[in-house]
Amino acid sequence: MLEEWRENERSARLERRYTFSGYPQLREFLDQAAEISEELDLYPDLSFGREYVNVTIHGYEEGLNEACRELAKRLDSLRQSLGEE
Repeated sequence: MLEEWRENERSARLERRYTFSGYPQLREFLDQAAEISEELDLYPDLSFGREYVNVTIHGYEEGLNEACRELAKRLDSLRQSLGEE
């Protein structure tokens, strides 16, 4: 399990909240997250405010698969690459 991600086994999903120092950093994260999602053909639910985004990655009937976990890892890496810890 990835650090900071909450795993819900009953409904097969990963959840995490990212906070940012400002809206420009949040916007950059959202733009690049969209590119990652398209590349992996996996689209999480996103809800966001001025300085945060909540991410929910839904699994499938058989549960969370490697693609779900790969998306979570890549979103974590993206956040770090933007200088947001």
